Amino acid sequence: MSLPPEKASELKQLIHQQLSKMDVHGRIREILAETIREELAPDQQHLSTEDLIKALRRRGIIDDVMKELNFVTDSVEQELPSSPKQPICFDRQSTLKKTNIDPTRRYLYLQVLGGKAFLEHLQEPEPLPGQVCSTFTLCLHYRNQRFRSKPVACACEPDFHDGFLLEVHRESLGDGTRMADSTTMLSISDPIHMVLIKTDIFGETTLVASYFLEWRSVLGSENGVTSLTVELMGVGTESKVSVGILNIKLEMYPPLNQTLSQEVVNTQLALERQKTAEKERLFLVYAKQWWREYLQIRPSHNSRLVKIFAQDENGINRPVCSYVKPLRAGRLLDTPRQAARFVNVLGYERAPVIGGGGKQEQWCTLLAFLCRNKGDCEDHANLLCSLLLGYGLEAFVCVGTKAKGVPHAWVMTCGTDGTITFWESLTGHRYIHKPTNPDEPPVAEQPKPLYPYRTIGCVFNHQMFLGNCQPSDAVETCVFDLNDESKWKPMSEEAIKSVCAPGATTSLPPFPPLCASTIDASVTSNEIEMQLRLLVSEHRKDLGLTTVWEDQLSYLLSPALASYEFERTTSISAGNEEFQDAIRRAVPDGHTFKGFPIHFVYRNARRAFATCLRSPFCEEIICCRGDQVRLAVRVRVFTYPESACAVWIMFACKYRSVL
Repeated sequence: MSLPPEKASELKQLIHQQLSKMDVHGRIREILAETIREELAPDQQHLSTEDLIKALRRRGIIDDVMKELNFVTDSVEQELPSSPKQPICFDRQSTLKKTNIDPTRRYLYLQVLGGKAFLEHLQEPEPLPGQVCSTFTLCLHYRNQRFRSKPVACACEPDFHDGFLLEVHRESLGDGTRMADSTTMLSISDPIHMVLIKTDIFGETTLVASYFLEWRSVLGSENGVTSLTVELMGVGTESKVSVGILNIKLEMYPPLNQTLSQEVVNTQLALERQKTAEKERLFLVYAKQWWREYLQIRPSHNSRLVKIFAQDENGINRPVCSYVKPLRAGRLLDTPRQAARFVNVLGYERAPVIGGGGKQEQWCTLLAFLCRNKGDCEDHANLLCSLLLGYGLEAFVCVGTKAKGVPHAWVMTCGTDGTITFWESLTGHRYIHKPTNPDEPPVAEQPKPLYPYRTIGCVFNHQMFLGNCQPSDAVETCVFDLNDESKWKPMSEEAIKSVCAPGATTSLPPFPPLCASTIDASVTSNEIEMQLRLLVSEHRKDLGLTTVWEDQLSYLLSPALASYEFERTTSISAGNEEFQDAIRRAVPDGHTFKGFPIHFVYRNARRAFATCLRSPFCEEIICCRGDQVRLAVRVRVFTYPESACAVWIMFACKYRSVL
């Protein structure tokens, strides 16, 4: 780090004053004379610099000087830029005083000081150094700031030691740069959402716990510092079972000039809970009345999938409209179709259920879904709908069934020209809906639906909820004129806003922003490709076959993989002609070329290879026998936000045809 000339001269002057104060020059002269007298041989005429430094170090002069020269790095009164800093995650050696933070802003420093009573891991042995083991990761979200702890080994007492600096600020106009006082912060009801994720040795993630931390108790604590013991409960069917305890310390920075009485804080929290409970009670009364009116239209409506409430991962019933909100992806995603592709590459996993009895009901909060990188169809549909709303489209989540009556959720957009488009969030496919008219004569040609949906019970977004009250709930005959109350029974938008609008209730989980990918696409592509080459060579060796790789042929497969991903994102095919021409030039006359592309949303090479071998086409290439057999494999990883990725793999071979 270079200093300006005036600062450098000032620093030299300070050091010179300190050395003069300690009389270092006089002590050096004494040691120099003593060293010349005692150690200089008669035939030597001079003493080297190295000899002098050794003598100074031996007599402790250098140590004394360094002790006296206290370079103050702990001061937070140093000149700092006025621009707000990015949220900072500390390691265990860090302290607030050593962090370059803006002293004009108000911060909450949250430390996680270990865990205990994670009884599920009571019998797990201590991992050996370098041994791969399952890990816990703690993810936090507070007012558009996201944090992630360092992974720690799963144990009965996991060794969490992390600190997170959360900026507390007002979002109202003109108040964003002013230091928030105790009274102002007491009115900020946003909780800190904490999600605990377990990652096993194969990289598979599991949602362990989801907890909303009420942090405002620190405002009534002495010196603005308090310690908490947080009991984490399980998720889904285990939401009443404790999974472990975290020790947490909260500290306000800068320290509060005036703390509130604990009674004032408790009264504010009680009033908020009371207000929220009353709003939720009134909405429940209204929802029951709406449902009775809906059933009076037609008794068969009782069997339709009209879903007004859904349970989150903590087993709490929430209005479905609260799971959707316009979400802007910043510069991470450019188009609605790219957003659909991003949601598609997030993993699909049905909520786990103990024993039989059908599907377990669980709609995840957005942070829990993003942190574990996978979820059920409802989680995908809610996220896609939120992103499409962020792009200014009129989007709705549809709840209905697929073939064989399997419950399903997908997304629908309504164009300004009346075009209805279905978006399948699990595949990224789009379908234009053209309703068939059941009243037309049988000879009339009807459009054949390409989509997999059979029935539809309701549609909703963050502002509207409409129940399907047409004579038939079949999607193919459904008319999506949402303004026609004879076809769609609406809920009161005011009623929905009272419990689902941002800030309407303190029980509403705030939506986190998306995070950029931390995966290096080139490095990851190379790693997977090298692992696959090794697996193929070992597999062929077991079959008694030699393996010869052709790097040039592998490289020529790249354009095809890029073209496949481009087509998935845009529905436009491009670049295929150049790829085919290059392959024709690379394969000599009398030789045969075979290629097999396949797509994954995970980065486990061994798992991908096992899946590839189950395809007879791919196995034919990997186990190819013949004359002058040359093998090729190419991997291309395409990264998306939240470290989601699309992994394209292409195996190929060329060999001389022998009749």
